[in-house]
Amino acid sequence: MQPECKLTVRNVKKSYGAVVALSDASFDMKPGEFLTLLGPSGSGKTTLLWAIAGLSDLDSGIISIDGNDVTSLPPYKRDIGMVFQSYALFPHLTIFENIAFPLRMRKVSSSNIVEKVQKVLDIVELPHVANRLPAELSGGQQQRIALARSIVYSPSIILMDEPLGALDKKLRDNLKREIRQLHRKLGATILYVTHDQEEAMALSDRVCVMNNAKIEQIGTPADLYFRPASVFVAEFLGESNLIEATVRDITASHVTMEGPGRAAVKSSPANDLQVSQKVRFLVRPENISIPALQDHDNKLEATLRETLMIGQTTKLFAELACGTEIVCTQLTRDDRLPAPREKITLSWSRESTVILTA
Repeated sequence: MQPECKLTVRNVKKSYGAVVALSDASFDMKPGEFLTLLGPSGSGKTTLLWAIAGLSDLDSGIISIDGNDVTSLPPYKRDIGMVFQSYALFPHLTIFENIAFPLRMRKVSSSNIVEKVQKVLDIVELPHVANRLPAELSGGQQQRIALARSIVYSPSIILMDEPLGALDKKLRDNLKREIRQLHRKLGATILYVTHDQEEAMALSDRVCVMNNAKIEQIGTPADLYFRPASVFVAEFLGESNLIEATVRDITASHVTMEGPGRAAVKSSPANDLQVSQKVRFLVRPENISIPALQDHDNKLEATLRETLMIGQTTKLFAELACGTEIVCTQLTRDDRLPAPREKITLSWSRESTVILTA
């Protein structure tokens, strides 16, 4: 019977002298899940990955794999696969021998090695490079071989530390799709580290956002984008309009705030709010309509300052009478847009308003 949790991390702490690298990190991973640790440099994501891999000792906390406490075990006893940004392929060995290396270390028979290596080469769609050296492959091909080597012995968990960081954008985009397809094909449990928000959103079943050595929020990409739990998450994922307001009325159907220029702004019901409380509300640029829609609860008068066409989308920068700037994003169309300095009305629904108290 498959365990309910493939990986359990509980109250993990790590410091380097006076510097706190991890502060009380806890989360679970289900079998077959793709979870990404996302955050800026210094947020603790790589420290957490290395602790799970057994490459860094903990000050306190517990790490379990398949229900077994592995906190004090060395890396080779944790049944994990690891993919690094640098590929870490042996330059003097053929691709076949690079992939076969972890099998030979585990004393797998020669006949089984041939079968397993050929199988994973087929999975990463590079069966024809078995006899080449790493230097004869492109960066993208080398990364696929590094992936093949990490899965050939069917580890319990695959850890990936910024695996696409050294590649150009076009190749990263191609490999993102390949990693996602590989995950679906294998049903492997993958813990992935990146600082790239787009990469995390595209690949993951869930994302764990980290900041200042702490876990800020864990959720699906949609949860984090549309229902961020903190100002940091709202700002770190995508573009956002974050505006200060004061709660004026709370009912069962909505919350009314006093926004910029004393304008009334409505949101869906929210928990733990009090009248007169200072908050910030979030509206994503793509949820704002110009011209205003009649069925939208929120309408604000503004002056258009600038438009910026970025291929398939166009950004419009508007300024309220009080000086607050609001950005909205629309699909680029071949029709008339408001001109700079033109008076416009912005609108959005109460469901698109997210109140942030922290």
